[in-house]
Amino acid sequence: MEDHKGLALVTGASSGIGAVYAERLAARGYDLLLVARRRDRLETLARELEQKHSVRAEVLPGDLTKSADLRKVEDRIVAASDLAFLVNNAGFGIRGLFQATALDRQEQMHRLHIIATVRLTHAALRGMVARRKGFIVNVSSSAAFAQSPWNTTYSATKTWMNAFTEALWLELKTDGVPVKVQALCPGFTVTEFHDVMGVDRKIVPDSWWMTSEEVVDASLRGLDRDRLIVIPGWRYRAYYLGLMFMPNFLRRRLTVMMARKVRNKMAGREAARDVRQGS
Repeated sequence: MEDHKGLALVTGASSGIGAVYAERLAARGYDLLLVARRRDRLETLARELEQKHSVRAEVLPGDLTKSADLRKVEDRIVAASDLAFLVNNAGFGIRGLFQATALDRQEQMHRLHIIATVRLTHAALRGMVARRKGFIVNVSSSAAFAQSPWNTTYSATKTWMNAFTEALWLELKTDGVPVKVQALCPGFTVTEFHDVMGVDRKIVPDSWWMTSEEVVDASLRGLDRDRLIVIPGWRYRAYYLGLMFMPNFLRRRLTVMMARKVRNKMAGREAARDVRQGS
């Protein structure tokens, strides 16, 4: 373990990218404040990291789409005089046509990706600016770079997250404040995220899937180099560059063509499964 560096708060810490952030930051010498809905997983992770890295790990269970739970985390941030790192990682996806999916789930996504990010960042940044040190990572997505069918709200909220983080970066640079902010934009990552959405991982080639460890390590390297936007994996960086130079009309046309191919492929698999089940 490195020397004590203060407190790191990670949301969505019970699994996947959030749990890996917790492990990597503990290894760097940060005490931890772990936030997620599942208390049992948080407590297990906290015990493991305390024993492995000799740090303090506090758990704060809560659902950040609920005002009372969000306020509880905000208050804990304000009370932390040594908060040095914030990872806004909590998030979820919805797969389906916008008008066909439950409106309350769409609203919850806005509360989690946007409102929670705004409120926790505001609570953390005031102290960090006063102390003139700190790090904030907003876990966005490669989906932020181009909208796509069946991901309407997810892509839109992640696009907002990138714009919000960039504006913060510009403010901090303008004022000469040495607090670092980053928008992390991973692509397909092997976590529970897609399992919860009910997405078949086989529709994406194996070479495009990354591990949570690869994603988090890219993020931390980017912070060390003061990178605003971090895109893990050369394939996703090439994808981003391609989008930058592609005319919007062509991007939209290609998106529709690819989406139709994916839809037809998934429909074919579902039909084949129904035949097997009926035989």
